[in-house]
Amino acid sequence: MKKIVVIGAGIAGLEVSKQLLQANLPVTLIEQSSKIGGNIKNYAYLFPDFYNAEDLLNSYQYIITDPNLQLLLNAHVSKIDFSKKIYNVITKDGITIPADAIVIATGYNTFDARLKEEFGYGIYDNVITSVELEQMFKKQEIITPSGKVPERIGFIHCVGSRDAKVSNTYCSRLCCITAIKQAIETKKLLPLVEIFCFYIDLRMYGLLFEDLYLSAQRDYNIQFVRGRLSEASEMIDKKIQIKAEDTLIGRPLQMSADMIVLMVGMEASDFSKQFKYHNDLNVNEHGFFDPINPHNLRNLTAKEGVFLAGTSIGPMSVGETIDHARGTALSVLSYIKSN
Repeated sequence: MKKIVVIGAGIAGLEVSKQLLQANLPVTLIEQSSKIGGNIKNYAYLFPDFYNAEDLLNSYQYIITDPNLQLLLNAHVSKIDFSKKIYNVITKDGITIPADAIVIATGYNTFDARLKEEFGYGIYDNVITSVELEQMFKKQEIITPSGKVPERIGFIHCVGSRDAKVSNTYCSRLCCITAIKQAIETKKLLPLVEIFCFYIDLRMYGLLFEDLYLSAQRDYNIQFVRGRLSEASEMIDKKIQIKAEDTLIGRPLQMSADMIVLMVGMEASDFSKQFKYHNDLNVNEHGFFDPINPHNLRNLTAKEGVFLAGTSIGPMSVGETIDHARGTALSVLSYIKSN
C-alpha cells in the first residue's frame, strides 16, 4: 500500500488528507503545533460572508478518527531524505516516516509588526494587529489594551506588504478585504465607534469583495482614506496620534485614535526557509515554495513525488486554499496510480 506524508495540518493539509483518505490511501499528517487547524484557529469569522471559522475547522475533525490516518502533533520535520525511491521524512525527535509521496502544506507566517517601528507595535499599548483583533471578536468584546472601549479606531493596510523596506514587495492580497470585514465586525459590536481605514489601493479581487466594501461605507459609515501612515505616536492619555497624507486631495492629515489595528500581511513559513533549495524544493524570491509553473502545474515541485498545497506557494484566501488543496490531492492520486 502506497504511503503519503502530508506536512502541515492547516486547512490545506487537512483538505488534502481528507481527499486522500476518501480514496482509501494511508496518510501520515505531521503538525508542528499541539492542535490541527493552522492559521484558521486565529480567526472568528471569514470574508465575504462572515462564516464561522470554527465551524469550518470542526468539519475536518472527523478525519482524526479515520483508521488510515496517522496524526503526529508537536512534530517538527528536520530533514527529508530523497536518496532512495521511497523517501524518508525525519522529525527532530528522530522519528522516520517512509513516503511514496509528500505534500508540503506548511502555510504561512504573519508579518512581525515590530519591524515597522514607526507604527509603534510593541511600544505603545493601543497598537494591535489584525490577528489580535480577531481574538477580541471571538470573545465578542472590543477593549483597548489600556482598558477602554474605543470611540475611534484606525485600520492601517499593507503592514509588511508592498514595502521594499522590509523586503516584502508583493501584495498579500487579503489585507484589504480583511480590514473591511473586521471594520464591519467592529461596528456590529460597537455601533457608535468611528472607523478610518488608511489604504494605498483597495484591491477587491473577489466576486463579492466590492459589495462588502460598498456596504462598509453605505451601511456602517466606515471612512476610507487613501494614504500610507507615516508615523504613530502615543499621547499622554494613551491615545495614538496618527500622521498620514490623504493622497486623493493632496493634503497631510493628523488625527488621534483610541486604538490602531495593523493589517499584517502573509509571509513564507519557516519551513520553506528551512528547506530552501533542498533537493529541488526551490523557493521564489519572496521565500514561498516555487511550483513548476503558476498555471497548470501549481501543485508540483521539480522533485518527483513532492507536491505543494495552499499558502505554501503564496497568499490565498481560505476558499482558494481549499480548492488548491483539492487539486493537489488529485495530482497525488494520479501520481500514485501511475507509479
